[in-house]
Amino acid sequence: MTTWTMINFQDAASPIMEQLMFFHDHAMMVMIMIITSILYFMLNLLTNKFINKKLLNQQNLEIIWTIIPMFMLIFIAIPSIHLLYLTDEMNSPILTIKSIGHQWYWSYEYTDFNNIEFDSYMIQKNNLTLNSFRLLDVDNNMIIPMNTKMRILVSSTDVIHSWAIPSLGKKIDAIPGRLNQISLMVKRPGLFFGQCSEICGANHSFMPIVIESISMNLFLGWINSF
Repeated sequence: MTTWTMINFQDAASPIMEQLMFFHDHAMMVMIMIITSILYFMLNLLTNKFINKKLLNQQNLEIIWTIIPMFMLIFIAIPSIHLLYLTDEMNSPILTIKSIGHQWYWSYEYTDFNNIEFDSYMIQKNNLTLNSFRLLDVDNNMIIPMNTKMRILVSSTDVIHSWAIPSLGKKIDAIPGRLNQISLMVKRPGLFFGQCSEICGANHSFMPIVIESISMNLFLGWINSF
């Protein structure tokens, strides 16, 4: 059975993803207006309804169809640039987590807490349960507190990977010898799935990412359990 999320974006779980979806709808409306106008003019040309001889040399018309596309591009560019700056914004993160890509699994380090480090492997087919998602579930989820500003440091130990969570609107390359960073804040509790979106080798499709968002009290209890 086809659901809406199979033909559209996943439900947004972060403010950035909500803004990305709004911008997508905004750009689609502009594109629909452009396509509709072009189809209308093409249809009139094919049916020979434009028979005014003045259209062959009309300076005012040329000025109009040059200025209108310019304003359309501005209408798209302004929210696009605003969103681009929002995705790079880093406002005093409370928590820092390091995500390191390997062939072919992820490891996580909670740099604000001592000795909290673990690997995250995909659950093998023989160990799946009825509630598991094949090729998406892992043995150790990345635990984060919701409604908390965080910084994710991403790197790799071997080849280029890509840490991507569609429902959070986040995607960043994990490059050996380089430390990239992104900001992250999840608005609601739940499990959020992602995968390496860089072709990194033979088992590229077997290194999923699972983020588990919980309340701050539960997160502190999880931290204290180590």
